[in-house]
Amino acid sequence: MTNPVAAMASEFMKHVVYDRFGEAEVLRLADSPVPAPAAGEVCIRVAGAGLNPIDWKTRKGLGFAARQIENSLPWTPGYDVAGVVAAVGDDVTTLAVGDRVMGMVGFPVAGGGYAEYAVARADELTIVPEELDLVAAGALPLAALTAWQALFEVAALEPGQKVLIHAGAGGVGHFAVQFARVRGAHVIATASGRNQDFLAGLGVHEVIDYHTTDVADECYGLDVVLDLVGGDAGKRSLHTLSEHGVLVTIPTITADEIVTAAETMGLRAHGMTVRPDVFHLEEIAELIEDGDVRVHIDQTFPLAEVADAHRLLETGHVRGKLVLDCRGG
Repeated sequence: MTNPVAAMASEFMKHVVYDRFGEAEVLRLADSPVPAPAAGEVCIRVAGAGLNPIDWKTRKGLGFAARQIENSLPWTPGYDVAGVVAAVGDDVTTLAVGDRVMGMVGFPVAGGGYAEYAVARADELTIVPEELDLVAAGALPLAALTAWQALFEVAALEPGQKVLIHAGAGGVGHFAVQFARVRGAHVIATASGRNQDFLAGLGVHEVIDYHTTDVADECYGLDVVLDLVGGDAGKRSLHTLSEHGVLVTIPTITADEIVTAAETMGLRAHGMTVRPDVFHLEEIAELIEDGDVRVHIDQTFPLAEVADAHRLLETGHVRGKLVLDCRGG
């Protein structure tokens, strides 16, 4: 019987790399041997790789992940993958060749998701529900985990509470509004006018058009604010909190100033960084399996068009998620 790990070592794959920080043009396709899994790892034939704001910020040399990898270029980006297990390393008993899996992998240093094959630790992966297309599943882990951990770990959102979610139609936002609704919260979201019907379809109770309305004039006494925008939007949102409310801000570049502003006002605010958590991912997968949560894919790009995908991602005007279709051929 052929050893799949040994057989794959002689195969080649396409993957995205960049040799220096810069604009989307630094992204290029390269050919490399298919990686072999070490002990505790599996090799995945990637179907979908999700794109996240951290990807373009890191590509430009911005943020904490860029500082981690700046001496390790060339580097393959991508922390979200879904696909089929192609080979398993020693000591892996939870997964087998042929399993459909997804996970937030290689965070923040290894990356590797923008590729036809990727190696991941078995304990970073969970089974993809049959109801979920594999390419779409690649867009789920990092954004969904960010929403989940912000709402339920940091903010401790409870049923019946009022929550404001900025950029509710975006990647993290469209998961957050669904999770909050499932938890039984009253969900308010900011978005552009064109996304009002989209958010209503996800169960949002109130949509505020940020082009025409200041949330500080519209909302008060809120229990939780999930700030996915940062900067002035985050600081203005402090005025919407109740005395015991909490704001969780995701963009790291403005987190410190928002937390400081909250302290000056006698309010609570926290920054956070997502982390891989397979147990949270399994809970999210159950919600998808039950039909309570869905993944919305705005656009799918082949690996060769990764630069175009990054340019669109960088506009900040994506409804739901962008994903790379990494299936060769």
